[in-house]
Amino acid sequence: MGQAPETRVITAHVPATLAEQVDQVAHRLERSRGWIVKQALSAYLAQEEERDRLTREALADVDAGRVIDHNAMRAWADSLATEQPLPSPVAR
Repeated sequence: MGQAPETRVITAHVPATLAEQVDQVAHRLERSRGWIVKQALSAYLAQEEERDRLTREALADVDAGRVIDHNAMRAWADSLATEQPLPSPVAR
């Protein structure tokens, strides 16, 4: 078996209701508080990494001129509530 990864303790003050929710989930899943917090923190950080990646990708599209005209997007969005919606606009 491999060696366990190095760990560090992180302390955070959280609202009592949030701590109670952690306790409830830990009890329901028969896991420790630490395990629940580690899972939640990992999920949050993965979400933020993805948000950052998508933002950088979108900015690269803007820099390259791959954008959709605001008026075309607005007309398309407004048409969605009609009997004959417009086809979705494409980047130019």
